[in-house]
Amino acid sequence: MASNTVTCLPEQSGLVRHDSIVLDLAFAMDCTASMSSYITTARRNIQKIVEGIVSSEKSDVKLALVEYRDHPPQELTYVTRAHDFTTSVSGMRRWLEGCNAQGGGDIPEAVADALHEVLKLTWREHSTKICVLISDAPPHGLHPTGDTFPNGCPAGLDPLAIVRQIAEKGITLYCVGCEPAVIPYKEFFTALAFLTGGQYVPLVGAKALTQIIIGGAQEEVSLERWMAEVDQVVQQESKHGRKVDEETISKKIAAKLKSKGARSKALMRNNVALKEASDFSKALSKCKSLKQLKGRFKLASIPSSAVSKRTTSYKRKKKGRLAKEDIIVKKGGPVKKGVIVKKGCPVKKGVKVKKSGPVKMAAKRKSSIPKVTDDEDVYKTVESFISHSQILRMMRKSRARSKKK
Repeated sequence: MASNTVTCLPEQSGLVRHDSIVLDLAFAMDCTASMSSYITTARRNIQKIVEGIVSSEKSDVKLALVEYRDHPPQELTYVTRAHDFTTSVSGMRRWLEGCNAQGGGDIPEAVADALHEVLKLTWREHSTKICVLISDAPPHGLHPTGDTFPNGCPAGLDPLAIVRQIAEKGITLYCVGCEPAVIPYKEFFTALAFLTGGQYVPLVGAKALTQIIIGGAQEEVSLERWMAEVDQVVQQESKHGRKVDEETISKKIAAKLKSKGARSKALMRNNVALKEASDFSKALSKCKSLKQLKGRFKLASIPSSAVSKRTTSYKRKKKGRLAKEDIIVKKGGPVKKGVIVKKGCPVKKGVKVKKSGPVKMAAKRKSSIPKVTDDEDVYKTVESFISHSQILRMMRKSRARSKKK
């Protein structure tokens, strides 16, 4: 049971105003049955999370929480439950204590509704704005498998349109994907984060959640200190309406920031930088609506780790060449749906695979990335000069925010 005593953040007047960073940190959390361990971790560590941010960044922090489940008849308790910004850590803890993991129904959840509630929170105008979306399931309308509402959110909300508004408002989205459940939808969540200049962060166990939240906030606060420099260059290059060359501008920004000795923090996973958005995620982010994205998303509905790239070669049977009905499956590509792998033939470079062969599951390429267990998955921040990938993210933020003005 939470204490009735209200615990507030360190007194704001103790900070030098021009040194302080005003931070609005919101959590959008899936509160269905599978999320119990993540909710418990957030509840137990919210004090540690806030103190970690305040002590390292001298931040004036406010917290908000959006709980979400699903629409009736899949879930009868609530669709979303929003708690607006507060400076009270004990208040945030009480919200989390009342956030029980239950229900959920079909596979997708009310992700679009949660993002809409995030947009409606009372964000401070000049704050660094971060939303941490913690999810293990897609929104309705992304993929028909196990979806009671295959045409999308019953309330008519489009997550892509909402995230564009979130980006224009200057809110950076961190999509924390609870793996392995979310892996089939990873590219979608990466696309959402990409639109806002945020990041997709894989989470294989609840223990690392605290480190992710603290580290992500520290990185964004450190980058926000240099956004004015980025805005200046981006606006100068685009004010005449000419097409902006991203690579050229990023080099100009890098030179400018380096001359000023600009440094930032970066969230690392097991001492390795987080993966940048794939070309496919970037392509998804260009879709105007979820309906348009859904048509493309079918191409990536199978996790990339489970398949390998494929090329095919059809040749006539002449002088030792393959017959038309033969296929070459080359190393590095996925086996196309409908291609039957001949029994006993592993998928290797140069191996012939007959269309008429017996049905057998296609062999999977072994991943070169070692599996990471909950105990081994460690997140931390490292301070260094602002990286190229961070500059590109800052440029996306600058362009999105300029649309709002």
